[in-house]
Amino acid sequence: MNARTTRALQCSAALVAAGLTLTACGSGGGSSAGSSGQSQSTSFTGRGPITYVSGKDTTGVVQKVIDRWNKLHPKEKVTVIDLPTDPDSQRQQMIQNAETKSDAYTVLSLDAVWTSEFAAHQWIAKLPETQFPLDKMLTPAVDTAKYRGSLYAAPYISNGGILYYRTDLLKKAGISKAPTTWAEMTADCAKIKKLPEGKGVSCYAGQFQKYEGLTVNFAEAVNSAGGVITDADGKPDVDTAAARKGLDFLVSAFKDGTIPKEAITYQEEDSRQAFQDGKLVFLRNWPYVYALAEKSKIAGKYAVAPLPGLNGTGASSLGGSNLALSSYAKNKATALDFMKFFTDEENATTFLKDAAFAPAYADLYDDKALTAQYPYLPVLKQSITNAVPRPRVVQYGDVTSAIQQEAYAALTGSKSSAQALKDLQQELQKSTGQ
Repeated sequence: MNARTTRALQCSAALVAAGLTLTACGSGGGSSAGSSGQSQSTSFTGRGPITYVSGKDTTGVVQKVIDRWNKLHPKEKVTVIDLPTDPDSQRQQMIQNAETKSDAYTVLSLDAVWTSEFAAHQWIAKLPETQFPLDKMLTPAVDTAKYRGSLYAAPYISNGGILYYRTDLLKKAGISKAPTTWAEMTADCAKIKKLPEGKGVSCYAGQFQKYEGLTVNFAEAVNSAGGVITDADGKPDVDTAAARKGLDFLVSAFKDGTIPKEAITYQEEDSRQAFQDGKLVFLRNWPYVYALAEKSKIAGKYAVAPLPGLNGTGASSLGGSNLALSSYAKNKATALDFMKFFTDEENATTFLKDAAFAPAYADLYDDKALTAQYPYLPVLKQSITNAVPRPRVVQYGDVTSAIQQEAYAALTGSKSSAQALKDLQQELQKSTGQ
């Protein structure tokens, strides 16, 4: 992270600690919306072309929805700006654009955990709550879109991690249900490996490359063992016996081959491909995998279940994406209308049907026709409802970087779990000032 961003983080941290507003952390950028300086409210004026900025869409459905908007609004067309698939790179490019007060980015697709950071630095504009049907949405999804009680983003996709598993292999091994604990999962794999069909098939994988996915998987392991990274007040509390049990599970799984050694390089797509290629019995991933796996050679041979944990069902990290409006964007009236269109229930249903994106709308999870077509929806709703947010801190960049550094050190054997957690506790205390 560059010096300018670091200074901004330090400034915002100090102001938050003092209970002050964050207007002293930088000046706002002007736009055709008439917003200059960091005012309490945003003037949603100005119409014309805008941009939509997001990680590259691998499903193709986002462009189809935007094409529909463009057909209806030929004078207010949306141009897609694709960022890398790596969330850390997406975040950094968005920050760089904001720091230069550029109007190149209009509507941002933010990871749900970035809201506090972007709002605190006033890189995104406050939104009018009455313009969005928040009462119809899942409470956890709405919570991710708010900062200090105000709405700074529109819930677009919610998300929860789920366990994909090979039903055909479990059945042949005489296993009738998905595991609910890590011990059950490893025992199931041992039985499957004895089968001819289990030869060369690894047990389990998630996402363990040193990027945001590692933060997610580490957090899930810690939370699923009864630990926390930060407490309810945002105070670091990761150097505990419970957290150590969670990290020890991952470390031991790499050592004994439960997790294949190549998984240390896995991001979402790498792990999805491994599962679809028949290389894994179990996979931790997001619901988007379901629609893609249905088109692969394992179609009809897998199902989903809640993530397992130490002593019972585990806890997913709360995922998702929200749409936010750059403070420096032009044509904010068009942008607001586009955000309402893009996040409405009709498009949420389209994203669900065409790309298995987890909707923010609560009633879609209980729709009988949809659950018949997408049997994973009840499991996904349970995952989201019971999910634990990653640390909601203004200094999120520093926090996730520290988590990735120490978790990776433990997984690759350069540190013990105990030492990694001790060092992480100290780094988090420095980052958060607590």
